[in-house]
Amino acid sequence: MTGTRAAWAALGGDPALLSRVEPVVRAEALPARLPVRELARACVGACALAAAELTAARTRRAVPRVRVDDGAVAAAFTSERRLLVDGREPVTFAPLSGFWRTGDGGWVRTHANYPHHRAALLTALGLSVGSEDAVDSVDAVAARLAERTAVDVEDAVYAAGGLAVALRTPEEWAKHPQGASVAQRPLLSRARIGEGPPRPLPALTGDPSLPASGLRVLDLTRVIAGPVATRTLALLGADVLRIDSPRLPELPDQHADTGFGKRSAALDLAARADRRTFDELLAEADVVVTGYRPGALDRFGLGPRALAERRPGIVVAGLSAWGDYGPWAGRRGFDSLVQVASGIASLEGSPERPGALPAQALDHGTGHLLAAAVLRSLTEAMAGGGTWSVRLALAQTAGWLMGASLGGALGGALGGALGGEDGNSATYDPTPWLAETDSPLGRLRYAPSPVSFAGGPDNWSRPPGRWGADTPEWR
Repeated sequence: MTGTRAAWAALGGDPALLSRVEPVVRAEALPARLPVRELARACVGACALAAAELTAARTRRAVPRVRVDDGAVAAAFTSERRLLVDGREPVTFAPLSGFWRTGDGGWVRTHANYPHHRAALLTALGLSVGSEDAVDSVDAVAARLAERTAVDVEDAVYAAGGLAVALRTPEEWAKHPQGASVAQRPLLSRARIGEGPPRPLPALTGDPSLPASGLRVLDLTRVIAGPVATRTLALLGADVLRIDSPRLPELPDQHADTGFGKRSAALDLAARADRRTFDELLAEADVVVTGYRPGALDRFGLGPRALAERRPGIVVAGLSAWGDYGPWAGRRGFDSLVQVASGIASLEGSPERPGALPAQALDHGTGHLLAAAVLRSLTEAMAGGGTWSVRLALAQTAGWLMGASLGGALGGALGGALGGEDGNSATYDPTPWLAETDSPLGRLRYAPSPVSFAGGPDNWSRPPGRWGADTPEWR
């Protein structure tokens, strides 16, 4: 409960409500040297409590009880690996995404799942972009990286528009300008940035209770953390419409995993007709969630301040990899890369090879915290109005996991979480927390949301549809 208490405090929640949370501890879930299970439980617990709080505000009843089961949490935090599409296992990492030795004896981790990132990596290394032979590409990349230092590779690949991060220890990250900037920030930022009347939300009716029903959410996110937040809002009844550029298609398995409960449309904001359609959607949106690197959407007038001016009373929620400050503010990033830069991969690995967390916990944890921050902002807007801004970063969540205060907050020091609180190393079996459904994409096996409270939903109202296939309009 100490971790949930810390997350709830960061969200500005009433500490008295923590008595409504009932954790179900399963020591075999998410074993790691760092307290990953405790972080996951805390993020989901805070999100479920925020949903329960909003439910109470809309029903004028007591806050319902929240149940946080480590088994369900662990299944959901590895949802991209649990997914089956017509019995087929998902593709999670492409051949050129992974750890590589560099010429100075160090390591870099690359991320080349998307075609444009793969092309940028090959360009930075002076290799042919057109080659589709995975074996030849892997061997060629390994040979080129063995000739350069890790930091040189990091800088060159980012300069070319790709993604590669040098392995750092926690001490090295603390001395790095971006690491030092992250260390000065709280777990998350949530602030009232403009005026607006109290938000009148009608009383909830029906079963289950859907605290986000009647709310319209524009989803401008990609790659796990943001989509996890918006699929959670969809679970709770929001009309979530994800908008993507037709020139930047999504990975099919990633869309299948995070598209539950939502609709998906493609709009090119650089095209006049599509921009007009988007502006009409924005004029009726209650929440906008963005997950692109800081500044990427500013040219479309979609920064937090611009949105607050255009749509008073809205909740603007944004997340990034490294934060919107410091020398890496404009850089792209993913969970796996933040683990490498921040020292997590060093701690979870061995002298022979870096390691990784048992889940992309920075993504999933940040996604649940982002949904929680939106829900808390909606609850406060019901009473006091205002326009709200929410900002989170994967690097800040990593700092919480790594920080000295985390050991106290989550109840475990470094190394204490390996094998669980009682040292039990039993193998975790996710089967009891998996479900199946038919969908336009085929028969899906998937992990339902771990967000659970008495009287609330236990599954999404709809499976994922085809990417970009929905009409860009509100229901």
